[in-house]
Amino acid sequence: MWTYPRVLAHRGAGKLAPENTMVAMRCALSHGFHAVEFDVMALKSGELVLMHDAELGRTIAGEGLVIDLSASELAQMDAGSWLAPQFAGEPVPGFAEVAQFCLAHDIWMNVEIKPAPGMEHETGRLVAAACAQLPIGRVLLSSFSFTALAAAHIVAPEVPRGLLVERVPPDWQLQLHKLHACALHVGAAFLDASTADAVRQAGYGLFCYTVNDPAEAKRLLNMGVDAFCTDSIDVINAEFCDIN
Repeated sequence: MWTYPRVLAHRGAGKLAPENTMVAMRCALSHGFHAVEFDVMALKSGELVLMHDAELGRTIAGEGLVIDLSASELAQMDAGSWLAPQFAGEPVPGFAEVAQFCLAHDIWMNVEIKPAPGMEHETGRLVAAACAQLPIGRVLLSSFSFTALAAAHIVAPEVPRGLLVERVPPDWQLQLHKLHACALHVGAAFLDASTADAVRQAGYGLFCYTVNDPAEAKRLLNMGVDAFCTDSIDVINAEFCDIN
């Protein structure tokens, strides 16, 4: 069952600050959030950075694969201008820096393992090993990659895991069992009441992404969803589940 925070700031601060950056974490905290979701990618060097896309071009100008760069090179690149001029020069942070900030400010972490193609096992292993160094109960791992989560379980079985899916597959329960996972993370638009009930009855936590409308959030909570992440941290506050 779900025993973690119920409303998470997606990729740090949703749409209010550049995703997966330190300024995003500070923004989430300033809005009262003590639970965040963010993406962690392993580079070929073995270093861990916060990054969603495998290729440059969307949040960082340029061409090529992110994993071919080093953490120090990424730290010198601009990961903020794409959103707004005031964020120009915001660097790509390393996982250790963000984890330290979150621990210092009592922020719970949903770390999404975001492997580049071909790096699924290695990324799962490296991210789990890093998270195993954090205090128990401060982090949950999630991923769309079954391979990455399986590797994470081998390296750090004590760190809880959630399987990310867009639509709930027919064999969802078998997959969760094989991964020793504690939760299923589902695309909010593709969840129906009968499936939600089945997941809950099976004893798993049920998490939805990405919920930006308060009415939709209420509908999902009434359906039995345990928790969700949002981009609208200025509209859906951290106490939303407690007052609705």
